[in-house]
Amino acid sequence: MNPVKLTLIPVVSLILCSCNPGNQTQGEFRLIPSPRSFEIHGNSTLEYDNLEAYTLDDVEDLVLPGGVLSKLQMTDDPSGAQITGRVDTALAIKAEGYTLEISRQNVEITGKDRAGLMYGFVTLGQLMEDASEQKVPLPLCTITDFPELAYRAVHLDVKHHMEKASYYRELVDWLANYKVNAIIAEMEDKLGYERHPEVASPDAMSIVWWKELSDYAMERNIEISPLIQGLGHASFILKHKAFAHLRDDPQSDWAFNPLDEGTYALQLDLYRDALEATPHGRFLHVGGDEVHTTGRGSGKSSLELQLTWLERVCDFADQQGRIPIFWDDMPLKHAGLERAMYNPDLNRQQVEELWAKNEHALLEFLDRFPKNCIYMRWNYRASQAEGNLKAMEWFREHGLKVMGATAGQTRWVLMPQKESNIDNIRSFAISSIEKGLGGLLLTLWDDDSPHFELYKRGIVAFAEYTWSGNALTKDEIKASYRHREFSFTISGEEYEFIDLLERPVAFWNNALLEDHDRRRLWKMSHPLEEAVIALPDREKKGAWSARYAGRLEEAGKMLALCDSVEQIIVAAKDKAVRNSYRMEVYHQVCRLSRFAPEALLALEAFDRSLTAEQEREALERIARLPVEFEEIQTELEQVYIETRILDKPASYILDQDHHNHLANQSITFDWQFNAELMFLDKIDRWSF
Repeated sequence: MNPVKLTLIPVVSLILCSCNPGNQTQGEFRLIPSPRSFEIHGNSTLEYDNLEAYTLDDVEDLVLPGGVLSKLQMTDDPSGAQITGRVDTALAIKAEGYTLEISRQNVEITGKDRAGLMYGFVTLGQLMEDASEQKVPLPLCTITDFPELAYRAVHLDVKHHMEKASYYRELVDWLANYKVNAIIAEMEDKLGYERHPEVASPDAMSIVWWKELSDYAMERNIEISPLIQGLGHASFILKHKAFAHLRDDPQSDWAFNPLDEGTYALQLDLYRDALEATPHGRFLHVGGDEVHTTGRGSGKSSLELQLTWLERVCDFADQQGRIPIFWDDMPLKHAGLERAMYNPDLNRQQVEELWAKNEHALLEFLDRFPKNCIYMRWNYRASQAEGNLKAMEWFREHGLKVMGATAGQTRWVLMPQKESNIDNIRSFAISSIEKGLGGLLLTLWDDDSPHFELYKRGIVAFAEYTWSGNALTKDEIKASYRHREFSFTISGEEYEFIDLLERPVAFWNNALLEDHDRRRLWKMSHPLEEAVIALPDREKKGAWSARYAGRLEEAGKMLALCDSVEQIIVAAKDKAVRNSYRMEVYHQVCRLSRFAPEALLALEAFDRSLTAEQEREALERIARLPVEFEEIQTELEQVYIETRILDKPASYILDQDHHNHLANQSITFDWQFNAELMFLDKIDRWSF
């Protein structure tokens, strides 16, 4: 049989034919990330159940991520092993690369290094999973594989809530199975600081706990580095009275005063604790974004103040043997260059003209830009904007290191939007590869705190593009995600419910409000009157429906769409063999999203009622809304609480919430439902 050679193009569906005429086995194998080269020769004689043990040549015990690989046992007896693993540093591929060969009765995995060997097993695990589920033999094949980007990091943002402790180890295993090799953990007050324990939340995890998680991750080739916000985003520190004297603005808990030595004494102590908690990380992310400091009459510019702080914290990182990472937006903003970075409509000439006009503001202080720092160029929606590319070029042209940061979640409520932001993830990964940047961070912000399980499609896309480059299309990634995460039986487009659910979720956000954002409700003096949608007037029947005609039309469409999405989810749940919990989370999001359009249509029925009987029926329907919503809220919380801690400790101190983070607006989980609860309160006060 002539081999089928697939190079660079991912294997999506394979018909595997044995050499025994008439005995054909059909199997669909989708590997994420896509291998560099995959040669298929037919079927091996190895079934899933045949693989029980592995032996390692001159390699100490290898830790394999959880999942299907957990069934494999290491043995010192080669005759009892179906799998042989070894490390060959002379292998002519990049670091973390491997070769995998499945012959008739054996599997051989060779890693360029220890990480590569583990990743070879990870790929074998995906093949085993597919073979087991489809009841077909493993393919007779040869795989050669290695990553495009060396540093493939995801952001773990725990500032507004914690998951249950067991979730984090499961997450590490899950990430390792997609060949993600780094985590940047934004700890804020969820680290139990020992030098300044008053900063830590009562539910913070101890330094010992974080260290154990770091050890666990490093065994699976994932290094954890801390992100402790500095200069700005400091509300978790400066909200405390003990540190209020370090504020740049005495009335605001947002930013430190960079001219006060106490700022550095405190921040460096927090960094020390974070470094002890993450002993295997190479980096210290110092934050530094979205902050303007006043200088307290010193006459120093905002840029000079920023660099004063940056020099101090970068010197500290260097002394600790860590590479500092710094969000780069503020120096560029202070120089008047921010607009170009996020505006995709500016062409290269317009960008160059803007830089020619404003670059002098940067060059004036160029010698003060720390050379040991990585300037993280974050862009979550327009990474291919000429201004974004120009900014990265400028840093490199002036001898400064730069790395990109894309996003799988920004300020989206309930779930990531824009198809999990796959387009932006792809474009930033490809430009990072082309420019030889070496790494990329996927930020996953907790600001509005969707369930973390719903971030995972974006993480899978990130894993694919950073490892394999532009091998898969967006639709292929979505299909592979469904295949890998749930079952090969739902890889077809007819099961793509995630994209369909985006529209009802987006509508839900402000459907029961006037033109206000639910993130700002808690700051209003009279939100029921100022923000919650008006209610019908019995004496002016029809006027309410006319006023909200467009919204009511959209509500009807969204309700029908929710019905369709729910049908797909129910069908997919029935076929899924893995990750049924995530399906249930999506189902709860769908159920919550349908409440707003149902409530609006109930009010419309009352407003359009012409007879006493119609009005009575409409009022009975409206009267059921509070009970129905209580059921929705209760069920959603029961599902979410399986993995996450919903409420903050009773003694937790909320900060001033300058950026209106939904998840920072109440001690209880009621922040998730603030618009609905206010709407129902208004219904309760409504004069029928």
